[in-house]
Amino acid sequence: MLREALETLLSQRREGRAQASLRQAAVALASDAGACADVREMAADFLMAENEALTGAEAPRRGVGGTPQPQSGG
Repeated sequence: MLREALETLLSQRREGRAQASLRQAAVALASDAGACADVREMAADFLMAENEALTGAEAPRRGVGGTPQPQSGG
């Protein structure tokens, strides 16, 4: 039982340190205008790629003229 308590404590401390590191990184990025611009550009690129992937994934389910095709029961 002591071992489990120690493992839990160590896990919580690791998680706390990781969260503190993420906060520090976020503050550092937020204070750097160039980094903010880079992050926004990367987010826009990712969004565009994600939308293209979703469009491609939906394409096989659409028929001629973009009308949805019925699902075959199987």
